[in-house]
Amino acid sequence: MKIAVSGKGGTGKTFLAGSLAACFASDGHPVIAIDADPAPNLGLTLGLTSEEAAAIVPVAENEQLIRLKTGTEYSGVFRLTFTVDDIIARFAVPTPSGAHLLVMGTVRSPGSGCTCPAHSVVKALMRHLIVDRDDYVILDMDAGVEHLGRGTAERVDTMLVVSDANRKSLEVAGNICRMAKDAGIPAVGLVGNRIATSSHDRAVREYAAQNGIPVAGMIPFDQAVYDNAIDGSPVDPAASPAFREISRIAASLVSGAWQAGGPGG
Repeated sequence: MKIAVSGKGGTGKTFLAGSLAACFASDGHPVIAIDADPAPNLGLTLGLTSEEAAAIVPVAENEQLIRLKTGTEYSGVFRLTFTVDDIIARFAVPTPSGAHLLVMGTVRSPGSGCTCPAHSVVKALMRHLIVDRDDYVILDMDAGVEHLGRGTAERVDTMLVVSDANRKSLEVAGNICRMAKDAGIPAVGLVGNRIATSSHDRAVREYAAQNGIPVAGMIPFDQAVYDNAIDGSPVDPAASPAFREISRIAASLVSGAWQAGGPGG
């Protein structure tokens, strides 16, 4: 199962991606969580300390790895064919959640279509993870729609787009959903987050209905989760309404009930 999570910055997409990864891992599935956001912080959601997360060198910024995979004896010439399966064994970081974390990092080059060495390694690794491996792969994508233009989310099974009840967030989510459908992603759904009132719930559901977007779940506002984002205090999943809803979303994805048109929150 390959799931991409996207949405406007600040709506909770990293929280959803990390929580889904933890849910799948707790059920015994092998999980690789990919942080593909230029401002990576998925590691914190997966239980790493700030120091542990900061020590991770993103794949795109690992100059030694890039040279090893693409370097040749000729200046300005690099290899386009290389293996990447060893990158997972060497650089996927185990986390307290049970999932392994890979941080992709930012390809620092002019033009989204460049064929620079770092871009080639990241693209090959992403394809290998999504197409060739049987792990559960959860991708925490860039905020916004840029990743769809670059084709990073190609061939995922499901795109979950997170939004709160804010109209701007919903408009961004709607654009991402439309682009994901145009890209051929089989299942695309909206996940409402921080739903504190019936008016929040209604705003998200009405927008989804007006735009023909299935609702995959509605995560309630959870004070413990909010506090955790401020001070890092632990959240008890068993006592958290937000985690209970994410567990339900995870179960519906595993069973295929949501993709088959089952109830969406």
